Amino acid sequence: MRVLLTGITGFAGGHLAQELIEQGATVFGIDRSSKKQKHLSDEIELITADLRDLEMVQCLVKRVQPDIIYHLAAQAFVPKAWQDPWATLENNIRPQLNILQSMAQQQSNARILLVASDQVYGPVHPDYLPVDEQTPLQPNNPYGVSKVTQDMLGLQYYLSHNLNVLRVRPFNHIGSRQSPFFVASNFAKQIAEIELGLSPAVMYVGNLEAKRDFTNVKDVVRAYTLVAQHGQPGEVYNIGTGQAYSIQYLLDVLLGFSQRQIEIKQDPARMRPSDVAIIYADNNKLKETTGWQPVYSFEESLRQVLDDWRGRVGMQTS
Repeated sequence: MRVLLTGITGFAGGHLAQELIEQGATVFGIDRSSKKQKHLSDEIELITADLRDLEMVQCLVKRVQPDIIYHLAAQAFVPKAWQDPWATLENNIRPQLNILQSMAQQQSNARILLVASDQVYGPVHPDYLPVDEQTPLQPNNPYGVSKVTQDMLGLQYYLSHNLNVLRVRPFNHIGSRQSPFFVASNFAKQIAEIELGLSPAVMYVGNLEAKRDFTNVKDVVRAYTLVAQHGQPGEVYNIGTGQAYSIQYLLDVLLGFSQRQIEIKQDPARMRPSDVAIIYADNNKLKETTGWQPVYSFEESLRQVLDDWRGRVGMQTS
């Protein structure tokens, strides 16, 4: 199985690459940077490419001749999308459009998995939870708009060009090697730095009342491979545990793993212009189609995040 994986040096991309290698796939990983990531297997062929360049993408698809394409490359940080909306729209839409156009021109039979986000749903009234795939799309931030566009472009190319497009809408995912821009990773990093005496025993937080559906990244990428293998082209699948946890509970669990007494302070800069109070997935379609079930508990996943940051911060100080 020849696999083309974009965004391989990203959070989910690195975990997906590992999963695919374990499954025996031949993986061609695409990233803008040529810098090798230590956690990536030497079995992966890394290709430096700018997916915003149509001609470059055309050559890439022709060269690799993939059986499956996993398109993960994207700008995924919501606050950054607020700061520069156009950069997020361009970065998330143009590369995918180039891939789809290249596949159509070359009449590729590859299956392509396109990754949207739960952000496409926007604020959902509690009466309509959990969110299933038929829930109306009403994004309330620029990142969500970019993901709606990616989602609908995938559907359009399935309908107009008969491409084997599969779409997924993952909810929040957490795990090792995640950027500290994201809440669980950010809290874990702060705790690790406090434990090593690198920072005062004060943690800065944003909105603790929001409730989210958090899935271990290893469970998420396993769902990607199952959808790519067993999903129906043209269809879309939610990926989430089906449970919502408050950011306050997330914080409490992480603090419970530490022996330090830590003061909590709210930082206004961490608050978003608009936020969704609660959202969690109806994952029945994914389960029925692929047999997927999450393996890791929320608490176990948070332990992995904190242990990862303890290791990372420790290495920086040694």
